[in-house]
Amino acid sequence: MSVRFGVSPIAWVNDDMPELGGDTPLSTILADARDIGFAGIELGGRFPKDAAVLKPLLAGYGLDLIGGWYSAELLTRDVEAEISAARDHVALLKAMGSGVFVHAETSNAIHGQRGTPLSHTPRLDAAGWQAFGARVTDFAEYIAGQGLTFAYHHHLGTVVERPVDLEAFLSVTGAAVGLTLDTGHAALGGIDPVAAIRAHPKRIAHVHCKDIRAAVFAGLQTRGASFLDGVLAGMFTVPGDGGLDYGAVMRALADISYSGWIVVEAEQDPAVADLRSYGELGLRTLEREAHAAGLKKAA
Repeated sequence: MSVRFGVSPIAWVNDDMPELGGDTPLSTILADARDIGFAGIELGGRFPKDAAVLKPLLAGYGLDLIGGWYSAELLTRDVEAEISAARDHVALLKAMGSGVFVHAETSNAIHGQRGTPLSHTPRLDAAGWQAFGARVTDFAEYIAGQGLTFAYHHHLGTVVERPVDLEAFLSVTGAAVGLTLDTGHAALGGIDPVAAIRAHPKRIAHVHCKDIRAAVFAGLQTRGASFLDGVLAGMFTVPGDGGLDYGAVMRALADISYSGWIVVEAEQDPAVADLRSYGELGLRTLEREAHAAGLKKAA
């Protein structure tokens, strides 16, 4: 049982809101990730998508490519069309030696729409869940056949957001469908991340750790704000700077013998949140709590 600590580049450059860090050079992102002490980094929009270029680039900073977000449209296209759409992404991950395929349904998602309140998050009925679950399972089995771990990312503003959504999703999907357990999205969606880990140990395939500022989120809900408004207002932060108990999260992961990546991912405005200090706080918090919980850090 061993874990590795990585980071998402979204703290430096927000692909959904390019005005947040959009002028940050890729070299700065990679140097910061290395200097803070992360072992790997997830794929970002700024990264070259040619493994022949990306592999030596990351190697020069001592970083592995963990995996990368994939925006799926399985509510609007069939599995064969999704496989075709994902082909280049799958090929890049395989060529890079990455192990994780982070998948989220975005065909009707609102998290990228600045003017749409989170209260307008899309919902599925019983028939919709059955059809969606069958497609996700088939696609996940294809991904597994490519040697990658399929890790579905529940997310505010998408069809898998609330506890009832997560339970419905898990009930209609097969064993090939793992989860990217995102502590911040879980908590703000009403899902207890510790309870989710303990309830679904075989589904926890990948872990994203972001902390939350619950009072900020509550104010946004009162105003009918959007997800991106929440990012700008600071509803997310790094582990150790918000309201979540990361000791409990790490103990839950240890209890299910989790082995894999634990990724710091906190969408913030880099003009407000100093990336080096926040990144160091996030990583040191996770390292400390993981060690205390008995999670072994991979050499």
